[in-house]
Amino acid sequence: MALSNFDEPVTNAAGEPKPQRFRFGFIASSDNHAAQPGTGYKESGRHKSSDAFGPVGDSIRQTFSDPAKRMEYAQESIPFDRHNTNFNLLQYAESERQGSYFYTGGLFAAHSAGRGRQAVWDALQRKEVYGTSGDRILLWFDLVSGTGAEVPMGSEIVTKITPRFRVRAIGAFAQKPGCPQHSVQALGEDRLNYMCGGECYNPSNDRKLIERIEVVRIKPQAYKGERMEGLIEDPWRVFPCESDAAGCEVEFEDGDFTEDKRDVLYYVRAIQAASPTINGEQLRCEDDENGQCVSVSICYGDDRTALQDDCLAPASERAWSSPIFVDYEIHEP
Repeated sequence: MALSNFDEPVTNAAGEPKPQRFRFGFIASSDNHAAQPGTGYKESGRHKSSDAFGPVGDSIRQTFSDPAKRMEYAQESIPFDRHNTNFNLLQYAESERQGSYFYTGGLFAAHSAGRGRQAVWDALQRKEVYGTSGDRILLWFDLVSGTGAEVPMGSEIVTKITPRFRVRAIGAFAQKPGCPQHSVQALGEDRLNYMCGGECYNPSNDRKLIERIEVVRIKPQAYKGERMEGLIEDPWRVFPCESDAAGCEVEFEDGDFTEDKRDVLYYVRAIQAASPTINGEQLRCEDDENGQCVSVSICYGDDRTALQDDCLAPASERAWSSPIFVDYEIHEP
């Protein structure tokens, strides 16, 4: 988002020549290798809702570990480094240890005129979309001044007026255990147990709390070769929220815009209050008095971690908006 291509300029909404830049909308969507999409609605059933898979017993594990028997992608241990946990996948790391890192699935959300395919596609096209880590958090992000009319996330505008923004976020519904009766009637208990371990999307009337709103500000390169340091401010502003089930609403403006006279883009994150989350702590370290990890309780994908252990730990679900792109108006209209 901070990169600019000065060799192939384009024109903006005001017809002004501008460097070519990436202008993405943001979504989140994921499934697992059991073909179960959008599994983040409830933090349960780790082996069904994430990619935590591995051998079910020692004899099978030995089959993969024995140099005479193992397949090309052997599951070999490597020296553990807490601060370098990149997946040197498959060939170099034991894949069942990856179970410590797998979350449940994220979700794509759209502000659309309807639930039909075309309405959702239109929202994608205009980038009026956002992503969540799995919880169905509601999020709005609008520019409320600087253009004469409110514009939503994903918009591109040209102005020389100080931009002012409004963010509103509402936490996801807290979940009740089990499945709603209409799901049981439609599919039956056996089918639901097979598909999702008997834990469906089953909202209560209570909503989780939004803890804070974070604003990210990015200033795309204004000239060729401009260094990237300082162009990405993450976060630029942080707004704590009151404990209110009705959600959190904040407004802010960027007074630097008229002084800097450069193009800027903004997006926001809504951070929900921490709740028990699959692999929320990942390696489950036990630290010494100096904060050094002295032992771990790895959440294996195989039988070394109990099948019923969902490896729950507090973590904050979140939603992040598509950006609003604000170009500084060079010429008078």
